[in-house]
Amino acid sequence: MPSGKRQAQRARCPCVSVHRLDLLLLLFSLVLLVAVAAVRLSSRSGLPSLLLYLGIGVLLGHDGIGSITFDNAELTQVLGYAALVVILAEGGLGTRWTDIRPAVPAAAVLATVGTAISVGVVAIGAHLFTGADWRVSLLLGAVVSSTDAAAVFSVLRRVPLPSRLSGLLEAESGFNDAPVVILVVAFATSGPVDSWYVLIGTVVGELAVGIVVGLVVGRLGALTLRHVALPSSGLYPIAVVALTILAYAGGALLDGSGFLATYICALLLGNARLPHGPATRGFAEGLAWIAQISMFVMLGLLVNPRTMGDAIVPALVVGLVLVLAARPASVLLTLTPFRIALREQALLSWAGLRGAVPIVLATIPVVHNVPGAGQLFNTVFLLVVVFTLIQGPTLPWVARALRISDSAHADDLEVESAPLDRLQGHLLSVSVGPESRLGGVEIHELRLPKGAAVTLIVRDGESFVPGPTTLLRHGDDLLVVATDQVRDRAERRLRAVDRGGKLAGWLSGSRTEY
Repeated sequence: MPSGKRQAQRARCPCVSVHRLDLLLLLFSLVLLVAVAAVRLSSRSGLPSLLLYLGIGVLLGHDGIGSITFDNAELTQVLGYAALVVILAEGGLGTRWTDIRPAVPAAAVLATVGTAISVGVVAIGAHLFTGADWRVSLLLGAVVSSTDAAAVFSVLRRVPLPSRLSGLLEAESGFNDAPVVILVVAFATSGPVDSWYVLIGTVVGELAVGIVVGLVVGRLGALTLRHVALPSSGLYPIAVVALTILAYAGGALLDGSGFLATYICALLLGNARLPHGPATRGFAEGLAWIAQISMFVMLGLLVNPRTMGDAIVPALVVGLVLVLAARPASVLLTLTPFRIALREQALLSWAGLRGAVPIVLATIPVVHNVPGAGQLFNTVFLLVVVFTLIQGPTLPWVARALRISDSAHADDLEVESAPLDRLQGHLLSVSVGPESRLGGVEIHELRLPKGAAVTLIVRDGESFVPGPTTLLRHGDDLLVVATDQVRDRAERRLRAVDRGGKLAGWLSGSRTEY
C-alpha cells in the first residue's frame, strides 16, 4: 500500500492509544463512583437516580464543565439497545413467578391493547394541541407509551405494594417494550401505516417469535445448568446472562422481538432454582446498574441544552395528555374486565413510570432522518425528566393516600444451591428469616427425605453440628447436604415448612412424599 494511502487510512482510523485508554478508564471510573454516590443520595431524598445520571451526562457534555462533544445518535441507539437487554434480563431474573403469575393475563393485555390505546390518545393530543403532523404525533405516542423497566423495578423495591399490583407492574414493564419498539420502527421507517391489519399482524408475529425463542432458550438453559456442574461457581452467573443475551439475539435474528425473548428467558431462569441463584442475581444486578449508569450518562451527553427551549411547552402538553388521559384510559379500558378496583387502577395509572427507554427510542427517528426528529427527541427528554421528577417521589404518597400497601409481605425462603460434582450431591444454604416458620422447629421435625441432612448450623457467628432435637432459631444459617436424587424434594420440604411450620403436609390431610 502506498505511504500516502496508509497515512490517509491512519488519519481516518479512530484508533485509541494506550494513553487515551488510561484517560477513558479514569473518566469512566470517576463517573461510576459519582453515580454510586448518587444512588445513596437518591435513596435518601426520593429523587430518581436516573435524573442524577442524566445530569452527570449533561454536565460532562459540550455545554457543561466536561466539554465532551458527543452527537452520535446511531451509537446511542445501539448501546441503548444493549443496555436495555441487560436491564430486562436483570428484571426477569429478579421477578418471582409466584408474584406475577396471577397478573400475567392482565399485564399482557395492558402491555399490548393498553399500549395501542395510549399511543392513539397521545397522538391525537399531540396533533391537536401542538400542531405536530400525524407521523410525528404517532411517533411521540409510541415512544412515550412504554413504561420503563429500570424505573419500575427500582421504585417497586421501595414501595410495599400488594403482590398482585407489583406483579402486574413488573410484568407489564417487561412485556411492553417489545410492541413499542416495533411500532416506533414501523412509524420511523415508513410513516403512518396504510394497512393497519398488516401492522397488527407484524406485531403479533414478532411477539409470538419472541415468546417461543424465550421459552426454548430459557427451558433448555435451565435444564442444562441444573444437571451440569461447572468447575467454578463464578461461571454460573456468566452462563445465565449469556443465555439471556442469546435469547435476544436469536429472537431478533428470526425477525421476532428480542426484548420479549430476553425477559421470558430471564424469568424462566430466575425461577428455575439454579445453582448459586443469589450470586447470579447479584451479578446481574451489578451489570444492570452499570448499564443504567452508562446509558443515562450517554443520553445526557447527547442532549444539547441550547436547543431545548422550543420543546418545553410541547413536552409539558404531551406529558399532561399522557399522565392525565392516555395512561388512565389504557388502564381503565383494559383492566376493568379483570375486576381490578378503581383505586388500584388509579395507582397503576400513576405508577406508569418513564425512564431511559423512551429517550433511547427517540433516537430511532433521528437515525432514520425523520423530519422533526430533533424536536421530538428534545420533547421526549424534557417530558421524561419533568414527569419522572413528579411521579417517582410521589408514588409512595399516592399509595398511602389510596390506602394501598402491603408492608407485611414476606419474601420467599432463599435457598442457594451449589453442586458437588464428584460427590454426586448438592450443598444447600438456607437462611431462617425473621418471619420464617422454620423458627422453633426441631431438626427431626423437618422430616427431610432420606439422603438429605442438616450438617451445620451457624448461629450468632458460631457454627456447630446439630442433633435431632436441635431447635432452629430465627437468624440461623443452615447447611444441608442432599444427594442428586432428593435435592429437589429436600428444597420443596424446606419451603413447605417455611410457609406452614412443622405440621406442613399433615394439616391438609395429605402426607405428600417430598
